Amino acid sequence: MSPTGGTAPEAPSAFPWDEAMALGLNALRWSPRDFWAATPRELMAAAGRGGRRDAATADDLRRLMEAYPDPS
Repeated sequence: MSPTGGTAPEAPSAFPWDEAMALGLNALRWSPRDFWAATPRELMAAAGRGGRRDAATADDLRRLMEAYPDPS
């Protein structure tokens, strides 16, 4: 129980560095430089574990182009 009377939130689990390093350095055969430059999301995507996302549509592209036009 927390000091305010509620239950305390669970502590976050530690990042699985041993598994991540084995994946990046051994399975994917990345150099240490490439491994340490990658984000966890990039590492999981390279391993095929990144979760599937739908591709951008033509409307998505149009909205992005309007929001961020190329300078003339």
